[in-house]
Amino acid sequence: MQYRAVIFDLDGTLIDSLEDLADSVNQMLRNHGLPTHTSDAVRLMIGNGTQKLIERALPKEYLSDADFVKAAVKEYKEIYQNHILEKTRSYPGILEMLHELSLEHIPMGICTNKHVEAAETIVKILFEEKLFQIVLGDCPGKPKKPDPTTVLEIASVLSARPEEVVYLGDSAVDMETATRAGFLPVGVLWGFRDKEELVGAGAKILLEHPMDLFDQVTFVRV
Repeated sequence: MQYRAVIFDLDGTLIDSLEDLADSVNQMLRNHGLPTHTSDAVRLMIGNGTQKLIERALPKEYLSDADFVKAAVKEYKEIYQNHILEKTRSYPGILEMLHELSLEHIPMGICTNKHVEAAETIVKILFEEKLFQIVLGDCPGKPKKPDPTTVLEIASVLSARPEEVVYLGDSAVDMETATRAGFLPVGVLWGFRDKEELVGAGAKILLEHPMDLFDQVTFVRV
C-alpha cells in the first residue's frame, strides 16, 4: 500500500513535553497545598486532554466539586502557557523526518488532545512555518481522540482518503483513533507509553527512530 499523507499526535510523538507538563500540573497543585506527582506519574495521566489530565492529578475527593475542577483547569492552562517551552523540545530525528516528508511533498497535519492554544504556540515556535497544513487540538465543540471525527477532518484537508493516511502516535488513544478512522496506526517507541500498550491497542508498525518511517512505509506524492 502506498500512502499519501501523515497525521501526527503532538506530545510524546513530535515533542518531549513531559517535564513542562509535570511542572505546570505540580505548580497548580502546590498553589492549593495539594500533593504533587512525579514526572513518571504524570506521563500516564496524559493523552485524553487537559480536563482529564487535571482530573487525574487532583485528589479524588476534589472531583465532586465541579467549580473547583473548572478553576483548576483554567489555572493550569495559565501556568502552562508561561512555561510551555522551558524544557520542551522535538525528539531527536523528528526534524529530519519532517524535512524528508516535506521534500517528498507529503502533506502533514497534527491532531492533539492538548488544548489548541498551547498546541499552536508550540508548533509555531518549534517547527518551520507552513510545515503542517492543519493543526487541531482540544477546543469547545470538537470531540477529542479517540473519536475519529477530528482526524478525518484533517485527512479531508490533506486531500487523502482514510486508507491513504499514516497516523503516528505514542499511546493507546492514538492507535485506537487511527484504527477507528481507517488509517495505518504507527506507534512510536520514544514517547510516553510502552510497546505493549501500543501493540495491544492495534499498532500495525512500531518505530524506534523517526527515520525508520521510510523503511516501513511507502509514500506517493499527492
